[in-house]
Amino acid sequence: MSEEVQRYGGGGGGVGALSLDLLGQVLDRVREPRDRKACRLVSRAFARAEAAHRRALRVLRREPLARLLRTFPALERLDLSACASLDDASLAAALAGADLAGIRRVCLARANGVGWRGLDALVTACPKLEVVDLSHCVGAGDREVAAVAAATGLRELSLEKCLGVTDMGLAKVVVGCPKLEKLSLKWCREISDIGIDLLSKKCPELRSLDISYLKVGNESLRSISSLEKLEELAMVCCSCIDDDGLELLSKGSNSLQSVDVSRSDHVTTQGLASLIDGHNFLQKLNAADCLHEMGQRFLTNLAKLKETLTVLRLDGLEVSASVLQAIGEGCNNLVEISLSKCNGVTDEGISSLVARCSHLRVIDLTCCHLLTDNALDSIAENCKMVECLRLESCSSISEKGVEQIAICCPNLKEIDLTDCRVNDAALQHLAKCSELLILKLGLCSSISDKGLAFISSNCGKLIELDLYRCTSVTDDALAALANGCKKIKMLNLCYCNKITDSGLGHLGSLEELTNLELRCLVRITGIGISSVAIGCKNLIELDLKRCYSIDDAGLWALARYALNLRQVNFLQGFSYPLESSKEE
Repeated sequence: MSEEVQRYGGGGGGVGALSLDLLGQVLDRVREPRDRKACRLVSRAFARAEAAHRRALRVLRREPLARLLRTFPALERLDLSACASLDDASLAAALAGADLAGIRRVCLARANGVGWRGLDALVTACPKLEVVDLSHCVGAGDREVAAVAAATGLRELSLEKCLGVTDMGLAKVVVGCPKLEKLSLKWCREISDIGIDLLSKKCPELRSLDISYLKVGNESLRSISSLEKLEELAMVCCSCIDDDGLELLSKGSNSLQSVDVSRSDHVTTQGLASLIDGHNFLQKLNAADCLHEMGQRFLTNLAKLKETLTVLRLDGLEVSASVLQAIGEGCNNLVEISLSKCNGVTDEGISSLVARCSHLRVIDLTCCHLLTDNALDSIAENCKMVECLRLESCSSISEKGVEQIAICCPNLKEIDLTDCRVNDAALQHLAKCSELLILKLGLCSSISDKGLAFISSNCGKLIELDLYRCTSVTDDALAALANGCKKIKMLNLCYCNKITDSGLGHLGSLEELTNLELRCLVRITGIGISSVAIGCKNLIELDLKRCYSIDDAGLWALARYALNLRQVNFLQGFSYPLESSKEE
C-alpha cells in the first residue's frame, strides 16, 4: 500500500496532477463511505479535494467538531444530532473563528444540551441559515426559538416535541421568519388557537404545517384555510377538531395536496367528504384509526380524486369487498394503500382492488387475518412494481404465496412476515429479490439457519432484519449474515436463545450496524459484547435486557470502544416472567 500511495498520491503525477474540482467530481460518484475514506487515505490529493468539495457533515462526537468545521469550509449541511454531549459552551467554541457562511441546513435533533446561547451563536455564525431541526429537544422553550427567530431567511423549522414552546415563542418565530415554508409544531402542546392564528397571518409562504397532538380546535382550521400556498397539513390526534373544522378548511383558498387526520377521534367520513369537495386535487389522504365506517358520500367523493390521489390510508376501518372494489374503480392511480387492522378485508376484496390499481408500490395489510395465499397471487399478478408489502399476523400466508411475490415482483424492497406461517422454503423464494432492504420475520418459529443462508447469499443490500423469537436461529446464521449482508444497520435477535458469544463475534464485522436488540440471550457474556463493541463502530442503540450472563467486562468494552452509543437497555427485570411480550 505504501508504494501505491507514493506512486499515485504523493508526487506531482498521477492523481496528484488532477485538479481539485475534477477530483471532487470523482468523489461525488463514490457512494460508499468506506470507499471515500480509502480514497482519502491512499491519496493526499483526494483528501485535499474532499476538504474543498465536501458539502455535508455528520459529526458523531463534540471533541473534533471545531477541527472538522475548519477542515471543510464549503459545508452547506451540518448534522449534530449524534453529539449527545454537545452543549452551549462546546458549540460556541467550535463555531468561533470557523467560516460557516455557506451553511444552510443544521440538524440539532435530540441535542438537549444546547440552549438559547448555543443557538444564538449558531445563527450568528451561519448568516445564510435556511433549515433548522430542533425536533425532540424536549427542554427547548420560548428563549430557544427566539434565538432561532433571528435567522430571518429561515424556510424550514422543526420544533417537534419542544415541550416548552408556547404562543409567545411561536410569535417570535413568525414575526422574525416571514419566509417560512415548512413548520412542524408536533407535540408542542402549549400552542393554542391564538398562536396558529398569528402564524396564518404572518407566514403567507407556508406550504407544509404539522399541528399533530396540539389542543387546538376548529378556529385554527378557520385560520389555516387562509394560507393560499399550503400544500401539506398534518393534524394527527387532534381531538378538538371535528367535521365542522374540516368544512371550514374546505371553504378556504389553499392548495392542499396532503392531509393527515389519523387518530383524530371526532372526524368522520362526512367531514372528509366535505374536505374533498373543496380540494379536488388531493394526492395523499391519511384517515387511519379515526373512522369507524365507510360513508357513501365519502366513497363517492373519493372518485373525484381519481386522477390525483396516490396515497390512501384507512387503517382500522370496517370495509367489505364491494368497498374495496369501489376504491379501486374510483382511485386507480393509487401508489400506496394501507388497510392495517381493517375488519372485513378478504381475498375477494384485495383481488378486486389490485385488479384496478396496478401502480401500487406500497400495500399494508397488517392484521388482515382473513387473507390467504390467493390474495398474494392477485397482488403478484397485478402489481408487479410493488416495493413494500406488510403482512404481519396474516397467519394463513404460506411459502406458496411468498413464492408468487418473489417471482413476479423483482423490485420488492420491504416485506413484513411477522407472525406468518412461513418457513425456510419461503426464504429460499425471497432470496430471488436481490433489491430487498427490510425483512421482518419475528415470531416465525419455522425459520432456521438454512433459510437465512439463502437470504445471505443474494440479498446483499439488506439493511434491516427482524428475527424476534426465531428460536431455531443459531450462530451459523449470524456467520452467514455477516458474510453476505454487510450493510445491515438494524438487527433484532431478541429471544433467539441459541445464540452465543461465537455468533456475536461474527456480528463484530458489521461495521454499519447502528441498532442491535439482544434481549434475553442468556448464553452471551462480556466476551461477545466486547466483540460487538470493538467491531461495530457505528452502534447507537443496544438492548441487553435480561442478558443475565453479561459481566462488567462487557460493559467496560462498550464504554471504551462504542463511542457513538447513545442508548443501552441493560435492566435485568428479574420480576418479569421469561416469556414476556415484545412490547415489554
